[in-house]
Amino acid sequence: MKKDLPENDVKDIAVAVALESESVESKVWYVYLINLKNEPIENVLITSKGYGEKDGEQVKTSTLRHMIPAIEGKAYKLIEPIDEQTFGLNNEYWVSYYIGKTIFDKKFIFLPESIVEMNFIKLPVINKPGVMIK
Repeated sequence: MKKDLPENDVKDIAVAVALESESVESKVWYVYLINLKNEPIENVLITSKGYGEKDGEQVKTSTLRHMIPAIEGKAYKLIEPIDEQTFGLNNEYWVSYYIGKTIFDKKFIFLPESIVEMNFIKLPVINKPGVMIK
């Protein structure tokens, strides 16, 4: 059955974790969906969750669901804030969206300890430091 579905390749869509602000006590992080296309994407559904091993035990976070009506071309939208304590887990974002009547979907997974300063880039469109998966 799944083999009968068309494979719609997701291109020019990214999920990014950006460092919003930093103080002596803490850092504030947000997760964004970036549309690098020239055209809008619509009916965007995002499921986020964290999972993995911490202190020798399996850990799972709550599954959150987000809906964004549309994201214009060369634009971004906030998905959610993210806590630094989850950076040691797999942080998964499953994104589905439409262009016209065609549906696209892809999983973006930030692996444990991948959200670190040595992996920072200047995020396109957002123009903040962070880590991006495309």
